[in-house]
Amino acid sequence: MIPFGLSSAISTRVSNELGAGRPRAARLAVRVVVLLSVAEGLGVGLILVCVRYVWGHAYSNVEEVVTYVANMMLVIAVSNFFDGIQCVLSGVARGCGWQKIGACINLGAYYIVGIPSAYLIAFVLRVGGTGLWLGIICGLIVQLLLLAIITLCTNWDSEATKAKNRVFNSSSPASGT
Repeated sequence: MIPFGLSSAISTRVSNELGAGRPRAARLAVRVVVLLSVAEGLGVGLILVCVRYVWGHAYSNVEEVVTYVANMMLVIAVSNFFDGIQCVLSGVARGCGWQKIGACINLGAYYIVGIPSAYLIAFVLRVGGTGLWLGIICGLIVQLLLLAIITLCTNWDSEATKAKNRVFNSSSPASGT
């Protein structure tokens, strides 16, 4: 849940900084929140890995179930790490006004890469439930990479200008237009 909070915060912060004509502050905020997301992902991932054999006992005392949960916790730790960063980068996209780009990346990453990969790994390669999760991680990584590339290639000065233009060109409720 922490990355979702960071995502909301960075969306608001980036939009405010760009609208105020402070592209450097927006870029700095993005860097800070991505680092926070990486730190959170590593911390939570470490906890998940450390308690993976304990966690299964919350569901069953059957050793097979405990072992399965322990193995899945490794996959979940990886998923959590990448998902946190992706979540924050999605917030950056919203803050910059790139909702269409974010939606296309999201749909493409999961429907073109994630779901087919999950099917292939789980059923064709017969990996099972872990394969389903690994396939979704493939889509998640594609989404993260595309959002990261777009964010890294962003001309923040240009985005600040676009944000100001959107504000000054929009109609206000008081004007009646």
